[in-house]
Amino acid sequence: MSNQNVHLLVLIHGMWGTPRNLASMHRIMKETRIEALTEPDEPALHIMLPETNQAESTYDGVDWGGERVAAEIFQEIEKLESEGKTVTRFSVTGYSMGGLLARYVVGILHQRKFFATVAPVNFNTIATPHMGLLRYPSLFSRLSSIFGPRFLSRTGEQFYGVDKWSKTGKCLLEVMADPEYVFFQGLKLFPHIRIYANTINDLTVPYMTAYVDLEDPFLNHSADGLTVDYDEKYFPIIKSFTIPDTPPPKRRAVRLFSWEWFKSYRPPLPPRVQGFAPRVQGRFPFNMVTLALIPILFPAFIGLALLRLYLSSRQSRTRIKLLEADDASATERLVHIFAQLEREVEDIVVDIIDDPTPIRSQESTKMLKKVPRVTPAQRKMAKFLNALPQLKKERAYIADIRNSHATIIARDMQNFEFHKIGEGVLRHWADAFVM
Repeated sequence: MSNQNVHLLVLIHGMWGTPRNLASMHRIMKETRIEALTEPDEPALHIMLPETNQAESTYDGVDWGGERVAAEIFQEIEKLESEGKTVTRFSVTGYSMGGLLARYVVGILHQRKFFATVAPVNFNTIATPHMGLLRYPSLFSRLSSIFGPRFLSRTGEQFYGVDKWSKTGKCLLEVMADPEYVFFQGLKLFPHIRIYANTINDLTVPYMTAYVDLEDPFLNHSADGLTVDYDEKYFPIIKSFTIPDTPPPKRRAVRLFSWEWFKSYRPPLPPRVQGFAPRVQGRFPFNMVTLALIPILFPAFIGLALLRLYLSSRQSRTRIKLLEADDASATERLVHIFAQLEREVEDIVVDIIDDPTPIRSQESTKMLKKVPRVTPAQRKMAKFLNALPQLKKERAYIADIRNSHATIIARDMQNFEFHKIGEGVLRHWADAFVM
């Protein structure tokens, strides 16, 4: 069809991901807004899943990934124009790291005056670490904050805010949340901004950074006796939650290495193994056989994982050196544009840091040990992002799952049937999408 107006929707996957991860998202939006389209005057929705920044390329940083995705968007628009179609509206949704890429892409588009002719409409993220990764007072979190920036290359540095992206020394995520810069200014142009976050069980992107919140009321949900009121239409989205004034009595703990413990112990196996051999994991004495193998298999698994991360990180740093040596493209990158601006204009923004009082300080010491440390930069990010008047937030409460990060987008229902739970989140996203 010639002279057809198009609403371009870009779906961006996360770290280590591929476009296949967003298959359910693509399908549900297609069912909701393309196959069920009833308004003849509406622009046709065209869904794009960028392919240039996937798998190990995601190690190269939010900035390089954003540059790749932006270039692919311009190529897609040129392709549509060659078919007689005109992009008049633009929306973007990012999952996990893809939400950070989406914010960076919006900055590129705004800097290039893209929104002077194309109307920004919807900006959505799902389980995105908007404030970066938080540091919890646990051994795993401490090790992750030490080795993450090393083993995840440039992306790891940006996740933990230890990069010096700006010439003023600010990390990339702090710059992206600053109202003085094009990332925030471009984001503010979208009339419909909505973010989705897991409240519990997201080991990859916890609630506070996904929801852009400085407190986590779900942190001790079991001990607090917290109850939720689910949205009847969009389970597991919740409408509200309640924490009783008096917590419920503690359940009797099973004594470690007791007969009851041995009979009920379920070794923490990967989901694929759980589905393949549930009897091995859950029934005595098969669970003890698995337990006996853990000291042998676990170190081997960890060693292989660290080796892969190290090799991928080293390859990424080599790639980045080659990319930065490409003078033809370097001058157009936002980081260089910012460097020029910062040499000309003195930074007039005064850092106002709130008093970093421990959250829920009247709780027990045990509670306080679980509260993550929020840096001054992360407090500023939350302050600026939450100031967006059109920002709406949705919470998903996915219980009884070890890690809800993939479930919230129904990432792989073919191999994990329980991922179907996330369809309610995606249908809420699709129904709220404005054409």
